[in-house]
Amino acid sequence: MDLQLDGKVVLVVGGHGLIGSAVVARLDTEGAIAVPASRTSDRLRIDATDDASVETGVARVIEQHGRIDGLVVCAAPSARTLDPARNGHPEQVLAAVDRKALAFLRVANAVIPRMRQQGHGSIVGVSGQNAFQTGNITGSVRNAALIVIAKNLADALAGSGVTVNAVSPGIVSEMPSPQVEPAKGGQSTPTDTANLIAFLLSPLARAISGESIAVGHRLRGATGL
Repeated sequence: MDLQLDGKVVLVVGGHGLIGSAVVARLDTEGAIAVPASRTSDRLRIDATDDASVETGVARVIEQHGRIDGLVVCAAPSARTLDPARNGHPEQVLAAVDRKALAFLRVANAVIPRMRQQGHGSIVGVSGQNAFQTGNITGSVRNAALIVIAKNLADALAGSGVTVNAVSPGIVSEMPSPQVEPAKGGQSTPTDTANLIAFLLSPLARAISGESIAVGHRLRGATGL
């Protein structure tokens, strides 16, 4: 299927990480102009926790390419890097929300004015299935906050031609287990998430906005309407 992404300019914040690298590779196969950025990138440095860094990085992409058609934010550290002994500690929760949910909001806010002006654009934030579970306050709150932010942005942009969605992988691995345990999400590969993100960036998905879509089997043993 042709996703009609040929020549589209897509900024991928966190584009050198496990999921981000897969997104960039997937976009390359579609002929898109994928622009990876991260805090340590030699090509485009964007620290999504810093307003000035975000504004400077977005302005540079627009200067070089004239527009931004899509945005993917997957810059936050893996949940497995969080200190399990501090899962309910307010300082860790606050820092994690800033590095994931508010990082997504900062970059989205920076690109939305240009996308509104263009009359089109697609924004995708990477959350995670911890949002649907208890037992890890830090992981749950930071992921749920991103999903809520994405929905609010989508509703505010309804009718503008700009879509906003969130995707929520379970454990991401190059060798995912096919087993799905009760009260757990299914595992998946980075490419699985990248394939979904590429579709959500496509003009073919312009009617999809305000959604939160799980990657891998969604939390086994629970329903969500």
